[in-house]
Amino acid sequence: MKFSKPSLSPVFSKYIAYARIPLILAGAFLIGAATGKVTAFLQQQEAVATSSESSSWGLSFQEEGKRPIGNATVEELSQYDAFYAQDTQDKILYLTFDCGYENGNMPAILEALKKHGVKATFFVVGNFISDNADLLKQMVTEGHTIGNHTLTHPNMSKISTMDSFKKELEGVETLYQEVMGEPMTKFYRPPQGIYSTANLSMAKELGYKTFFWSLAYVDWYQDKQPSKEEAFEKLLKRIHPGAIVLLHSTSSTNAQILDELLTKWEEMGYSFGTLSELTGA
Repeated sequence: MKFSKPSLSPVFSKYIAYARIPLILAGAFLIGAATGKVTAFLQQQEAVATSSESSSWGLSFQEEGKRPIGNATVEELSQYDAFYAQDTQDKILYLTFDCGYENGNMPAILEALKKHGVKATFFVVGNFISDNADLLKQMVTEGHTIGNHTLTHPNMSKISTMDSFKKELEGVETLYQEVMGEPMTKFYRPPQGIYSTANLSMAKELGYKTFFWSLAYVDWYQDKQPSKEEAFEKLLKRIHPGAIVLLHSTSSTNAQILDELLTKWEEMGYSFGTLSELTGA
């Protein structure tokens, strides 16, 4: 997973090509030069500019406790039934995990979630289901939602046909149906957050809601796990109302800190919702 942070030079290069932008930029400089608002304005425009292109989902954090700027806005994503956060001032967050494989951390993660009464969404790839049927049943029994992270975890933006796109999602659906005896919830997260608007349209056509995130940290390198202090530095300072939080279940750090992390979020006044509640599904 890669995070891209908007910068000034790509903004200028993109907007020079548009006849209307120089007027907007000129106005922005006149209004905001003395107050430091120009940078925020440009970053917002960059997010809009990149929203229709193949891209890696990226965030730019402007202020502690506030929702970060993403590659696209909440409103822009909504036309594709896609989300990265809830537009709210209420202290609620939505906890999600990406599950590539099981390496022994899930028992501690599930125990912490049960202790705090938190229902999470786990986005799984095909082999996670086929290799961990009993664990999958436990997750569902304990009230968690299983989402679709594709069959083989490819770069989905390289998939240009509906048939190929459908195979990646339906492959996971089939495995889930075989284990659970029921259809899976149609929640989708693009591998590595790499997407295109064509992908988002395909997912919507298949009845899926797509979920990015508004808070995550570098927790997926198995040979370079963050310390507890490093994790809390990101996960506490950058939490915000309406956050969709992404953690990786393969992270031993996440397994070790989750109980304490949930406690600290609760002490900050946060409660936990589900993606079904967020979408009204």
